[in-house]
Amino acid sequence: MTPAPVTITSYNMHKGMSALNRKVQVGSMAEALQSLNSDILFLQEVQGEHQSRRAKLPDFPHLPHYDIISEHLSFNSSYGKNAIFPERHHGNAILSHMPIDTRHNLNISVNKLEQRGVLHCEILPENWSVPLVCLCAHLNLREPDRLKQYQAIFDYVTRQVDPESPLIIAGDFNDWRYKSAVSLGNALNLQEVFVDENGKRPKTFPSRLPILSLDRIYTRNLEVVEAQIHRSKQWQRLSDHLPLSVKVLPRIKQP
Repeated sequence: MTPAPVTITSYNMHKGMSALNRKVQVGSMAEALQSLNSDILFLQEVQGEHQSRRAKLPDFPHLPHYDIISEHLSFNSSYGKNAIFPERHHGNAILSHMPIDTRHNLNISVNKLEQRGVLHCEILPENWSVPLVCLCAHLNLREPDRLKQYQAIFDYVTRQVDPESPLIIAGDFNDWRYKSAVSLGNALNLQEVFVDENGKRPKTFPSRLPILSLDRIYTRNLEVVEAQIHRSKQWQRLSDHLPLSVKVLPRIKQP
């Protein structure tokens, strides 16, 4: 049977708050994400708990934000807790209407100021012969830190992911100097989706007037059907990042 195409969206949701942390946006984000009709969501800066913010803001939800979004979309969810403090924590999440097999939450932190991770899940789309390997990543602001994190991701993928498996690595790379393509993409033989499809990296930050390309989607052993950056006003009013989407199919190996 013919494999079904799968649409993946990557989005830094800024802990469910507006760009300047003045307004709770979790519910609006859930509605906006639902409108995309994506199959899999790669989410960064997902708030699991924030007791002080919940006490100060009447409309700040009591539930973890990945639970709110997954319930709104009727999706399954997996959460990787990365940044952990006494009264709050946040991390990455992968959500999907298909069952999720959570494999590992890789700690790529290199200092105590920025606690980062890569959430590894595997999902079997309709009529695919093998699962799609999903790595949702959030990297540091400083380039020397990111270089160490590229190496950690390279080592992990080399050890843990079959080179023949369909793979997608997406998230907030904070890569405004475009080093990830060399340090990670070339090393792992990845396709940088927006460069290969559209000829340039999408500007995603800040959302109201994007000037920096911080977010990435990389693939391997996948055919890219469509790639899109979501620039409409509803997205400009939500997080400080714009979301990216890609529609993919498994690459058919030639005999």
